[in-house]
Amino acid sequence: MTKRLENRLALVTGASRGIGYALARAFAREGAHVVALARTVGGLEELDDEIQAMGGSATLVPVDLKDVEALDRLGGQIHERWGKLDIFAANAGVLGRLTPLGHLKAKEWDEVMAVNVTANWRLVRSLDPLLRASDAGRAIFLSSGAAHKCKAYWGAYSVSKAALEALARTYAAEVATTPVRVSIVNPGATRTAMRARAMPGEDPETLPTPADVADTLVALAEPGLGVNGGLYDFADGRLTIRSA
Repeated sequence: MTKRLENRLALVTGASRGIGYALARAFAREGAHVVALARTVGGLEELDDEIQAMGGSATLVPVDLKDVEALDRLGGQIHERWGKLDIFAANAGVLGRLTPLGHLKAKEWDEVMAVNVTANWRLVRSLDPLLRASDAGRAIFLSSGAAHKCKAYWGAYSVSKAALEALARTYAAEVATTPVRVSIVNPGATRTAMRARAMPGEDPETLPTPADVADTLVALAEPGLGVNGGLYDFADGRLTIRSA
């Protein structure tokens, strides 16, 4: 039986834990070769062990998303080895400190923007020719409800996710006449380490797991996806499109 992502090449950022880890596993389970990016080598090695155990394959890329030169080189390296990229899952992100805007230090603001926005712009710039070289390039950006709620003390994170959505929607418009399709996903409250830091009094057992979210995102990576620029919310175990 043919797997849903048979012979596809998928790059996942933030793949050493949380949704990125689960997404890399889900892609591999469905037949994709996964290029897994993260800072944490131990988490990447654990991921590789799990992928190999299920009969899949992965290439591990330990990298800090603030290493702009490494991100700029990445496209060329993928081109030399594979000549294309079928799936780009922009998952990695940082929360930053929850505090009034006026209390944020400049370096704290800059780090959130560097990881959540600038790194993704650099990756789009680096990977765009490879996605266009695919017969069905797919770019999936993990956002947050914070981009629209704009709650007090969440300033840096909210602004960064709003900017990420603007970046993704702009990219969707630019590839509209190509086989590339862009999706934006708000995974909602999920049982991750970032969520635990943001909501320390919350019972994690009441939340969906990263695997619950990741399993639904496989549909956005499939060659048959028709929607471009769709904004999706994950809730009650399924994806609901909010706008397209």
